[in-house]
Amino acid sequence: MSSPKEWDVKMSNINLTAAVRQNLLSLQSTATMMAKTQNTLSTGNKVNSALDNPSNFFTASSLNSRASDLGNLMDSMKSGIKTIEAADNGLTSITKTLESMQSTLRQARQDKSFETASYTLGTATSYANDNLTFTGGAFGATGGQGTVKLMTDSAQSATTSANYTGPSASNTATVTSTGGATLASGKAGAITLTYGTDTLDVTTLADGDTSAQVATKIQAAIDASSTFKGKLTVTQTGGAFTFAATSAEDKALTIADKSTNSNGTAAAAFGTQTTTNATGSDGKDLFNINGVDVTLDHSTSTDLATSVANINVQLGNAGSKFKAVANGTKLEIQANDSTAGALKITGTDASKFAAAIDDSNIHLAKTTDQLVNEINNSSTLSSKIKASNDNGKLRLQNLSTQDLNIGGVSSSGNIDGTSSGAAKISGNSVRSGMADQFNELRDQLDKLADDASFNGINLLRGDKLTITFNETGTSSIGILAKNGKSVDSTTLGVPTTMEAKDL
Repeated sequence: MSSPKEWDVKMSNINLTAAVRQNLLSLQSTATMMAKTQNTLSTGNKVNSALDNPSNFFTASSLNSRASDLGNLMDSMKSGIKTIEAADNGLTSITKTLESMQSTLRQARQDKSFETASYTLGTATSYANDNLTFTGGAFGATGGQGTVKLMTDSAQSATTSANYTGPSASNTATVTSTGGATLASGKAGAITLTYGTDTLDVTTLADGDTSAQVATKIQAAIDASSTFKGKLTVTQTGGAFTFAATSAEDKALTIADKSTNSNGTAAAAFGTQTTTNATGSDGKDLFNINGVDVTLDHSTSTDLATSVANINVQLGNAGSKFKAVANGTKLEIQANDSTAGALKITGTDASKFAAAIDDSNIHLAKTTDQLVNEINNSSTLSSKIKASNDNGKLRLQNLSTQDLNIGGVSSSGNIDGTSSGAAKISGNSVRSGMADQFNELRDQLDKLADDASFNGINLLRGDKLTITFNETGTSSIGILAKNGKSVDSTTLGVPTTMEAKDL
């Protein structure tokens, strides 16, 4: 076998014909073209280097560079679209959350299960500083303006001037005078009769008139008077004169000796006669209290207690807003209702009452309806509690999810204005749950806004998104929330916390 060296020598000595050489070159050219085509197919590029085609290569390089820039711009646009989609998804979720919050509000507003309690109103009339006080509930720990005055500022009353013991027994006024039977010489006899508020002067008596003649002349003067006729009689027995009323009336009878001496000085024309005052009685006390006639009879109104009871029966039957009370040993008429108005006492025996009407030291408990109107019309109370008349009782409704403490109510449910810590109205548990649900949705709303970001940009938090449309940066668009504000519970006007009174 020949060595390699010998082989190389032999090959170098091979001579090729022109045809063979031409074929060999064709084969080489075909192999080159096949390699080029294979490279084109594998790279996808018609021109892969400047050797292939310098002009096309650099044109392709420029186009590839621009295509790369456009690809980056497309990627940036896609990223911007994803950012906008994230914001849109966040807004959709926020909208659904807001709809859930609205549903919670509507459901809460339809709930009427506020807790209530009814309390019995007192009728105290001797004090003015008793109040209902409210703490807790919508008032807070200190109570603020949670106070309702239970008493009126003042009411009128009138008291008898003297101790009252009831009407006197029925009797006629009578005066008896004893003394000489004949007027002394030189005396000008005269006498003045006073019956109630009426007065009669008898001046027709003369010297030497006997007692019988004096009595006759006085009776004649009485009968001649339109005021006294039929009301008084005069009788004489053994020098004694008896003057008497003909009927039982609340009038006093007074006899005054007006006789004078001849020189005009006073003289006792009837000798040693004396006069005595006497007061008659019809056995009744008659009053008119603000248009209501009241009659007290001696047979049934024997003392102050029975008189008070009988007056109240008559006033009550007439629907009066006044009543009688015993003020020590005196009879007092006082207002029994804060709407009674001014007190006016007239009638036959109205003079037994003092002229002055007292309107400062009497205070009355307000009626249930008055308290209801006062609470419901108060700007500081009506949004926190609601009042109504529960068959005469004061019903209070706690418009809060928190417990309401009421001062001035006893443990038995009576409004006394002084008790403390005995009355409580529970809060609305249904609305409390709704308020908690609303607040949870509110917190979720802010979290949804925080989660609506892409590549660190959150349009719902006020970030600005800029998208560029050409490789030189001369065409672009900026996207951000209106006025650059974030979208959250604050900008949407959702309250920080919700209580039952807000639902």
